[in-house]
Amino acid sequence: MAFAELLDQVGNLGRFQILQIVFLCTTIIIMYPHLFLENFTAAIPAHRCWVHLLDNDTISANDTGTLSQEDLLRVSIPLDSSLRPEKCRRFIHPQWQLLHQNGTFPNVTELDTEPCVDGWVYDRSTFSSTIVTEWELVCESQSLRLVVQSVLMTGALLGSPVYGYLSDRFGRKLGLRLSILQLAITGTSAAMAPNLLIYSSLRFLAGFCITVIVSNSCALMLEWVQPQSRALVTMLMLNVCSAGQILLGGLASAIQDWRTLMLIFSVPLFVNFLVSRKLVESAQWLIISNRIEEGVKELRRAARINGRLHAEENLTFEFVKSTMQKELDTPQVKISVFELFRAPKLRLRVCFTSLLRFATGLTFYGLALNVQYFGKSIFLAQILFGSVILASRCVFYPALNHIGRRTSQLLLFFTSGLCFLAIAFLFQEMPSTCAVLATVGISVISIINIIACLHHNELIPTILRLTSGGIQVLTSRTGAALAPLVMILGVYSLHLPWIIYGVICILAGLASQALPETKDCPLPNTIQDMENDTRESRKIRQEDMKITQF
Repeated sequence: MAFAELLDQVGNLGRFQILQIVFLCTTIIIMYPHLFLENFTAAIPAHRCWVHLLDNDTISANDTGTLSQEDLLRVSIPLDSSLRPEKCRRFIHPQWQLLHQNGTFPNVTELDTEPCVDGWVYDRSTFSSTIVTEWELVCESQSLRLVVQSVLMTGALLGSPVYGYLSDRFGRKLGLRLSILQLAITGTSAAMAPNLLIYSSLRFLAGFCITVIVSNSCALMLEWVQPQSRALVTMLMLNVCSAGQILLGGLASAIQDWRTLMLIFSVPLFVNFLVSRKLVESAQWLIISNRIEEGVKELRRAARINGRLHAEENLTFEFVKSTMQKELDTPQVKISVFELFRAPKLRLRVCFTSLLRFATGLTFYGLALNVQYFGKSIFLAQILFGSVILASRCVFYPALNHIGRRTSQLLLFFTSGLCFLAIAFLFQEMPSTCAVLATVGISVISIINIIACLHHNELIPTILRLTSGGIQVLTSRTGAALAPLVMILGVYSLHLPWIIYGVICILAGLASQALPETKDCPLPNTIQDMENDTRESRKIRQEDMKITQF
């Protein structure tokens, strides 16, 4: 409540906040595609074994007489069960007798074929170059491609708590600038990697800071706006993520070389890093961290940019200190992950918000890894994926300001859960209906992500907000990492993965009711503020906010 009075002096959603949002959104739209780059840089094109008759440049056309390319392919490469050329084996010797068979030649024994000892030939009509074609990550080495994606997600798992702690300890601006610089360096270096080991190591370091940029950006802006504007700011930040997915699909269809594509999403971040010097640190964090003079300086700077010259004169050290006296008199808490689990209410909030983020991560990536619901073209799938999420969030936004956080999450989790359960029983009989249900499900989960992010920032005290945010990202990425394993259960039953997704969503909806409502409430600054938070005190603060605004 106290800091809200200071924000009244500075101004809400003025020129200062808009400039900050524009810069942060520009950074996110360049950064976010890094999460999905391997959909294109590690794409597996159609391929077959290199064979002497077809691919040796020294052989002239006369050496093979009048035989066509199709005939040479048939005598050199066996067919698989779908009557297509095998991708990983070739005949040891040309099987000329196959040219005289009207149908498929009887089964060829293992002695007649061998692995692709001379390498592979790739279809380069869609991708001129990927890490798969460059380092031949096919057949026996195909699992190494999945290792790269796992390494990226592992980096995100470990990096979020580390950067979250650093941001609560040393400031939002420093944590954000370091993560931008790290992603710029690792992304650019990965585009020049000479082998898979170095590439994977650099992608791990990139994953370390990707999600931090989004969480730090959201936290920084939420601490600069009034409660009634938080939903709008959060929606803008996360919608830019969807715009990044659309941008990735469009550029990837035009740029077929993986190194060039990676450079396009890495080099501009150096410019963003340099411009980030102009960012204004969270005055709320500075004051709560007992750096009042710096906080006053940032408040005055924001008021000046917003054209509040009179307010700039009023924002003196004494005025700010007296306004925030209650928070400043509270004993300082040491920034630590362990502090999140000492106070009973804080512990409860961290555990339940982590459970919700785990559920959204599991179900969101469970659908994201099954792009067959969005079409066969990988480029079109990426564009549709981002477009559906973007549209659904915009449509739901007006309701977000009128429906509470708890009610929204309950209704949306139940909706997605019912969609997944319906898919489980219609999976084989009505594929088109399932595609529609999957689209609705992923749209709803994307909306829940906004509400969960907003609700978490409104529940956790300023002093530990990003430390807790790191835990949230950790649990979300854990869910994302488990999503492919859940889909593997489809080998035993096609219904089982969707039943699991549906049940988890319904349980998460019930768990959301254990958290307090925070719509239009001021952000808690200290653990004491949060522990003293009751339903009655929230009503009083909301009434005080209305009086202050009037």
